[in-house]
Amino acid sequence: MEQEPRRTRTSEAFFGRRRGKAIRPYQAEALESGLARLGIDLGVAAPADLRTMFEAAVSKVRLEIGFGGGEHLRHIAANNPDDGFIGVEPFVNGMAKMAAALGENPLANIRLYDEDATELLDWLPEASLDGIDLLYPDPWRKKKHWKRRFVSPVNLDRFARVMKSGAKFRFASDIDTYVNWTLQHCRAHAAFEWQAADAADWHTPYEGWTRTRYEAKAIRENRTPAYLTFVRV
Repeated sequence: MEQEPRRTRTSEAFFGRRRGKAIRPYQAEALESGLARLGIDLGVAAPADLRTMFEAAVSKVRLEIGFGGGEHLRHIAANNPDDGFIGVEPFVNGMAKMAAALGENPLANIRLYDEDATELLDWLPEASLDGIDLLYPDPWRKKKHWKRRFVSPVNLDRFARVMKSGAKFRFASDIDTYVNWTLQHCRAHAAFEWQAADAADWHTPYEGWTRTRYEAKAIRENRTPAYLTFVRV
């Protein structure tokens, strides 16, 4: 059995396994060709203006961390053709599914990164993003694993560095302990302000939202999703 490469950065602990079931040949081909065309190379300097990274002419650039199979990212990119989207997903099977879907229905306003999101965040220029989405991240339910949750003081510092003033950080989860964790960490961080007037605000899906299979499963199992929005001040 192929061994996973040894992790060399503590930040890599924020995500779990890299591979699931063996991907199909057409997915492997789509993955290779998709990343060759859309993948981001951190070995070269980041452009001062991220909008130049896209095939389409875009006015804003947003980031989605951990897009799973890519349903939400493809939906929002298709419905916002004037915005550029960077999608990060280190899970090979999810990235392969995304690459195959984009091979069948290309979107000129998407770029992809298949490694640790913290590496990408450290590569990006200051004040270069118009928004960050972290949707249904791994909750790391056991208390001893909470240090592996992506929302942390160090990662919020990373967010604050790359987000423009007024940019939005959106966090969705069906795990109440992680929702509370995120609220506590973001409200304790000077760079972020929670946007909610009442409970309805954080139980109402975002405008233009599309329900993923994961969210549909959570609702079937009587877990209530929360949709938090924080503004970079």
